[in-house]
Amino acid sequence: MSDAAQPTAAEVRAAAEAVKTALDRHLAAVERRSGEDDPAVYEAFNKLAAAAEAYDELLYDRYDEVTPFEIPGADDTLPPYTGPEEPNALSVLIRRDYTVVEPQRLLAQARRIEAADEDDGAAPHASGTVHGALGLLFGEFEPDEIASRHKEFGLEEGDSTLWVTAADEPAEAGEWLEAPFEQIDPQGVVCRFDVSAVFDDDTDDDIDELDEIDDADGVLDEDDEDDGGVDADDTDEGDEDEETEDGRGGGPGRPGAGR
Repeated sequence: MSDAAQPTAAEVRAAAEAVKTALDRHLAAVERRSGEDDPAVYEAFNKLAAAAEAYDELLYDRYDEVTPFEIPGADDTLPPYTGPEEPNALSVLIRRDYTVVEPQRLLAQARRIEAADEDDGAAPHASGTVHGALGLLFGEFEPDEIASRHKEFGLEEGDSTLWVTAADEPAEAGEWLEAPFEQIDPQGVVCRFDVSAVFDDDTDDDIDELDEIDDADGVLDEDDEDDGGVDADDTDEGDEDEETEDGRGGGPGRPGAGR
Protein backbone atom coordinates (compact mmCIF):
# COMPACT_ATOMS: atom_id res chain seq x y z
CA MET A 1 0.00 0.00 0.00
CA SER A 2 1.40 3.42 -0.91
CA ASP A 3 1.85 6.19 1.66
CA ALA A 4 -0.88 8.25 -0.06
CA ALA A 5 -3.43 5.43 0.41
CA GLN A 6 -2.61 4.87 4.07
CA PRO A 7 -4.86 6.35 6.76
CA THR A 8 -3.39 9.25 8.68
CA ALA A 9 -2.28 9.05 12.27
CA ALA A 10 -5.21 11.32 13.15
CA GLU A 11 -7.67 8.89 11.56
CA VAL A 12 -6.25 6.02 13.59
CA ARG A 13 -6.45 8.10 16.75
CA ALA A 14 -10.07 9.04 15.98
CA ALA A 15 -10.93 5.36 15.48
CA ALA A 16 -9.35 4.55 18.85
CA GLU A 17 -11.46 7.26 20.50
CA ALA A 18 -14.56 5.80 18.83
CA VAL A 19 -13.76 2.44 20.42
CA LYS A 20 -13.47 4.06 23.84
CA THR A 21 -16.82 5.81 23.38
CA ALA A 22 -18.50 2.61 22.18
CA LEU A 23 -17.01 0.73 25.11
CA ASP A 24 -18.42 3.24 27.60
CA ARG A 25 -21.85 3.08 25.95
CA HIS A 26 -21.82 -0.70 26.00
CA LEU A 27 -21.01 -0.75 29.71
CA ALA A 28 -23.75 1.80 30.40
CA ALA A 29 -26.26 -0.33 28.47
CA VAL A 30 -25.24 -3.41 30.43
CA GLU A 31 -25.61 -1.55 33.73
CA ARG A 32 -29.13 -0.40 32.74
CA ARG A 33 -30.24 -3.69 31.17
CA SER A 34 -33.89 -4.54 31.69
CA GLY A 35 -33.50 -8.29 31.18
CA GLU A 36 -31.17 -11.01 30.03
CA ASP A 37 -31.77 -10.18 26.34
CA ASP A 38 -32.10 -6.39 26.40
CA PRO A 39 -32.19 -4.97 22.82
CA ALA A 40 -30.21 -1.92 23.97
CA VAL A 41 -27.33 -4.17 25.05
CA TYR A 42 -27.47 -6.01 21.75
CA GLU A 43 -27.31 -2.72 19.82
CA ALA A 44 -24.43 -1.42 21.94
CA PHE A 45 -22.58 -4.69 21.43
CA ASN A 46 -22.87 -4.41 17.65
CA LYS A 47 -21.67 -0.79 17.67
CA LEU A 48 -18.71 -1.72 19.85
CA ALA A 49 -17.82 -4.60 17.52
CA ALA A 50 -18.04 -2.32 14.45
CA ALA A 51 -15.89 0.36 16.09
CA ALA A 52 -13.27 -2.17 17.18
CA GLU A 53 -13.14 -3.72 13.71
CA ALA A 54 -12.70 -0.30 12.05
CA TYR A 55 -9.89 0.57 14.46
CA ASP A 56 -8.20 -2.77 13.87
CA GLU A 57 -8.24 -2.23 10.09
CA LEU A 58 -6.88 1.34 10.28
CA LEU A 59 -4.22 0.32 12.80
CA TYR A 60 -3.01 -2.42 10.49
CA ASP A 61 -3.08 -0.23 7.36
CA ARG A 62 -1.15 2.57 9.05
CA TYR A 63 1.26 0.75 11.36
CA ASP A 64 1.16 -2.89 10.22
CA GLU A 65 -0.06 -3.70 13.75
CA VAL A 66 -3.05 -5.66 15.08
CA THR A 67 -5.23 -5.78 18.19
CA PRO A 68 -5.78 -8.85 20.39
CA PHE A 69 -9.55 -8.70 19.81
CA GLU A 70 -11.49 -11.25 17.77
CA ILE A 71 -14.47 -9.41 16.30
CA PRO A 72 -17.45 -11.70 15.46
CA GLY A 73 -19.11 -11.12 12.12
CA ALA A 74 -22.71 -10.04 11.87
CA ASP A 75 -23.68 -13.46 10.51
CA ASP A 76 -22.35 -15.14 13.67
CA THR A 77 -24.85 -13.46 16.00
CA LEU A 78 -28.52 -14.10 16.63
CA PRO A 79 -31.08 -11.29 16.43
CA PRO A 80 -32.28 -9.95 19.78
CA TYR A 81 -34.48 -12.40 21.64
CA THR A 82 -38.13 -11.32 21.76
CA GLY A 83 -39.67 -14.55 23.07
CA PRO A 84 -41.29 -15.05 26.46
CA GLU A 85 -39.23 -14.08 29.50
CA GLU A 86 -40.40 -17.25 31.29
CA PRO A 87 -41.00 -19.86 28.57
CA ASN A 88 -43.53 -22.57 29.35
CA ALA A 89 -42.41 -24.73 26.41
CA LEU A 90 -39.37 -25.21 24.25
CA SER A 91 -38.39 -26.96 21.04
CA VAL A 92 -34.97 -28.42 20.30
CA LEU A 93 -34.06 -28.53 16.60
CA ILE A 94 -31.06 -30.63 15.63
CA ARG A 95 -29.42 -31.17 12.27
CA ARG A 96 -26.44 -33.49 11.87
CA ASP A 97 -24.89 -34.25 8.50
CA TYR A 98 -23.08 -37.51 7.73
CA THR A 99 -21.30 -39.01 4.74
CA VAL A 100 -21.53 -42.74 4.05
CA VAL A 101 -17.82 -43.55 3.69
CA GLU A 102 -17.93 -47.33 4.31
CA PRO A 103 -21.15 -48.79 2.85
CA GLN A 104 -20.11 -52.36 3.61
CA ARG A 105 -19.68 -51.58 7.30
CA LEU A 106 -23.11 -49.93 7.30
CA LEU A 107 -24.71 -52.93 5.59
CA ALA A 108 -23.04 -55.34 8.02
CA GLN A 109 -24.44 -53.44 11.01
CA ALA A 110 -27.90 -53.47 9.40
CA ARG A 111 -27.72 -57.24 8.89
CA ARG A 112 -26.93 -57.71 12.59
CA ILE A 113 -29.96 -55.63 13.55
CA GLU A 114 -32.13 -57.54 11.10
CA ALA A 115 -30.90 -60.90 12.36
CA ALA A 116 -31.76 -59.93 15.94
CA ASP A 117 -35.25 -58.84 14.84
CA GLU A 118 -35.79 -62.13 13.03
CA ASP A 119 -34.87 -64.01 16.20
CA ASP A 120 -37.63 -62.07 17.96
CA GLY A 121 -40.12 -63.10 15.28
CA ALA A 122 -40.16 -59.80 13.38
CA ALA A 123 -40.45 -59.72 9.62
CA PRO A 124 -37.15 -59.05 7.77
CA HIS A 125 -36.43 -55.63 6.29
CA ALA A 126 -34.42 -54.54 3.24
CA SER A 127 -30.95 -54.54 4.77
CA GLY A 128 -29.28 -55.15 1.42
CA THR A 129 -29.50 -51.51 0.30
CA VAL A 130 -27.87 -48.42 1.77
CA HIS A 131 -31.15 -46.56 2.26
CA GLY A 132 -32.70 -49.67 3.83
CA ALA A 133 -29.69 -50.07 6.12
CA LEU A 134 -29.96 -46.43 7.20
CA GLY A 135 -33.63 -46.96 8.04
CA LEU A 136 -32.75 -49.93 10.23
CA LEU A 137 -29.87 -48.09 11.88
CA PHE A 138 -31.82 -44.96 12.81
CA GLY A 139 -34.81 -47.02 13.84
CA GLU A 140 -32.70 -49.05 16.25
CA PHE A 141 -30.45 -46.42 17.83
CA GLU A 142 -31.02 -42.97 19.29
CA PRO A 143 -29.47 -40.10 17.28
CA ASP A 144 -27.02 -39.30 20.11
CA GLU A 145 -25.75 -42.91 20.12
CA ILE A 146 -25.27 -42.82 16.36
CA ALA A 147 -23.34 -39.57 16.74
CA SER A 148 -21.01 -41.14 19.31
CA ARG A 149 -20.57 -44.40 17.33
CA HIS A 150 -20.74 -43.09 13.76
CA LYS A 151 -17.44 -44.70 12.73
CA GLU A 152 -18.77 -48.14 13.70
CA PHE A 153 -21.62 -47.61 11.26
CA GLY A 154 -19.42 -46.51 8.35
CA LEU A 155 -20.36 -42.85 8.66
CA GLU A 156 -18.29 -39.68 8.76
CA GLU A 157 -19.50 -36.58 10.60
CA GLY A 158 -20.19 -33.34 8.77
CA ASP A 159 -21.60 -30.06 10.07
CA SER A 160 -24.14 -30.04 12.87
CA THR A 161 -26.27 -27.46 14.63
CA LEU A 162 -28.61 -27.40 17.62
CA TRP A 163 -31.21 -24.69 18.18
CA VAL A 164 -33.28 -24.19 21.33
CA THR A 165 -36.45 -22.14 20.76
CA ALA A 166 -38.90 -20.94 23.40
CA ALA A 167 -42.69 -20.58 23.34
CA ASP A 168 -45.49 -19.54 25.67
CA GLU A 169 -47.48 -22.72 25.18
CA PRO A 170 -46.63 -26.23 23.96
CA ALA A 171 -47.84 -27.18 20.49
CA GLU A 172 -50.90 -29.32 20.07
CA ALA A 173 -50.26 -33.02 19.44
CA GLY A 174 -49.52 -33.58 15.75
CA GLU A 175 -49.73 -29.84 14.98
CA TRP A 176 -46.38 -29.42 13.25
CA LEU A 177 -45.54 -32.97 12.13
CA GLU A 178 -46.24 -32.31 8.43
CA ALA A 179 -43.64 -29.50 8.29
CA PRO A 180 -41.54 -29.73 11.48
CA PHE A 181 -38.79 -27.30 10.46
CA GLU A 182 -40.83 -24.47 8.96
CA GLN A 183 -41.89 -21.21 10.60
CA ILE A 184 -38.98 -21.00 13.02
CA ASP A 185 -38.76 -17.46 14.41
CA PRO A 186 -35.05 -16.52 14.82
CA GLN A 187 -36.01 -14.08 17.58
CA GLY A 188 -37.44 -16.97 19.56
CA VAL A 189 -34.11 -18.84 19.59
CA VAL A 190 -32.76 -18.96 23.12
CA CYS A 191 -29.36 -20.34 22.06
CA ARG A 192 -27.69 -22.29 19.28
CA PHE A 193 -24.57 -24.43 19.01
CA ASP A 194 -22.79 -25.04 15.70
CA VAL A 195 -20.06 -27.57 14.89
CA SER A 196 -18.20 -27.38 11.56
CA ALA A 197 -14.81 -28.19 10.10
CA VAL A 198 -14.69 -24.53 9.04
CA PHE A 199 -13.93 -23.63 12.65
CA ASP A 200 -10.89 -25.93 12.62
CA ASP A 201 -9.05 -24.12 9.80
CA ASP A 202 -6.89 -21.99 12.10
CA THR A 203 -6.04 -24.99 14.27
CA ASP A 204 -5.07 -27.02 11.20
CA ASP A 205 -2.79 -24.21 10.04
CA ASP A 206 -1.07 -24.19 13.45
CA ILE A 207 -0.63 -27.97 13.31
CA ASP A 208 0.86 -27.76 9.80
CA GLU A 209 3.30 -25.12 11.01
CA LEU A 210 4.35 -27.32 13.94
CA ASP A 211 4.79 -30.29 11.58
CA GLU A 212 7.11 -28.18 9.41
CA ILE A 213 9.14 -27.26 12.49
CA ASP A 214 9.32 -30.93 13.53
CA ASP A 215 10.46 -31.90 10.02
CA ALA A 216 13.19 -29.28 10.17
CA ASP A 217 14.31 -30.57 13.57
CA GLY A 218 14.45 -34.08 12.11
CA VAL A 219 16.84 -32.91 9.36
CA LEU A 220 19.13 -31.32 11.94
CA ASP A 221 19.12 -34.48 14.03
CA GLU A 222 20.18 -36.54 11.03
CA ASP A 223 23.07 -34.15 10.38
CA ASP A 224 24.16 -34.48 14.00
CA GLU A 225 24.17 -38.25 13.67
CA ASP A 226 26.34 -38.02 10.56
CA ASP A 227 28.83 -35.87 12.48
CA GLY A 228 29.03 -38.50 15.18
CA GLY A 229 26.91 -36.80 17.81
CA VAL A 230 26.32 -33.34 19.26
CA ASP A 231 29.39 -31.20 19.77
CA ALA A 232 29.89 -28.11 21.90
CA ASP A 233 28.95 -25.72 19.10
CA ASP A 234 25.64 -27.53 18.59
CA THR A 235 24.88 -27.20 22.30
CA ASP A 236 25.50 -23.45 22.24
CA GLU A 237 23.17 -23.03 19.28
CA GLY A 238 20.47 -24.99 21.09
CA ASP A 239 20.75 -22.64 24.08
CA GLU A 240 20.30 -19.62 21.82
CA ASP A 241 17.18 -21.17 20.32
CA GLU A 242 15.69 -21.68 23.76
CA GLU A 243 16.24 -18.02 24.63
CA THR A 244 14.23 -16.87 21.60
CA GLU A 245 11.18 -19.00 22.40
CA ASP A 246 9.80 -16.36 24.78
CA GLY A 247 8.84 -14.24 21.76
CA ARG A 248 11.61 -11.65 22.06
CA GLY A 249 13.73 -13.18 19.36
CA GLY A 250 13.00 -15.37 16.33
CA GLY A 251 10.10 -17.76 15.92
CA PRO A 252 6.44 -17.41 15.00
CA GLY A 253 4.89 -13.95 15.28
CA ARG A 254 1.72 -13.02 17.15
CA PRO A 255 -1.57 -14.55 16.00
CA GLY A 256 -3.17 -12.52 13.25
CA ALA A 257 -0.07 -10.52 12.43
CA GLY A 258 0.64 -12.31 9.19
CA ARG A 259 -2.47 -11.40 7.27
